[in-house]
Amino acid sequence: MNTDCEKSVFYSVGRSICDPVRRAEIKIKRSVFVCRLSYVETIEDAKEFISKVSKEYKTATHNCWAYVVGDSGQISHCSDAGEPPGTAGKPMLNTLLSHHMTCTAAVVTRYYGGVKLGVRGLIEAYALAVAEAIAQAPLARLVKTESFRICLDYSLNDSFLNRISALKTTIAGTDYKERVTHELVVELSDLSALESMLTQYQRQGLLNYIKISA
Repeated sequence: MNTDCEKSVFYSVGRSICDPVRRAEIKIKRSVFVCRLSYVETIEDAKEFISKVSKEYKTATHNCWAYVVGDSGQISHCSDAGEPPGTAGKPMLNTLLSHHMTCTAAVVTRYYGGVKLGVRGLIEAYALAVAEAIAQAPLARLVKTESFRICLDYSLNDSFLNRISALKTTIAGTDYKERVTHELVVELSDLSALESMLTQYQRQGLLNYIKISA
């Protein structure tokens, strides 16, 4: 579980719909639970993922699901998909929320093994399946960013990179030609500081920059 003290920071299993689906499988009293987690940006994305998994594994006993979307996880929904009320979807959703996640859809496919687990057993099994998938790899920190294209002389490059290292920035790409061109991504919390710095440099004729994100 993430321990980041910034309560406004949310996480997912990726940063785009191109990220691989995360999968975990557990077996409890002969029942097999397979959890799949995917990055989703909208309710429609979540429904599409849930539908795809449910159709692919339509012979399973249950395909229960939960999702959280929105910048601050303000939209969520879940379904027990035939399991006793409150034993599947809600535990799955609570596991996502306890990890401060958003932009995430979870489907747990269950193959019944012939032994009833009871209400508590089901709650624990569905929550554990999601937790196991989450634990497979570090979660991606989701933050809003802006992107810039910056063109400067080689003589300024080292000092410029040193200055921006104090800000929450990432160099997404660099092109070395007659001048150095960086594609720079900055978190919104440091956007004003970066723009002030870039404007100062540009007024001095040391670099040129444009914003390349909406």
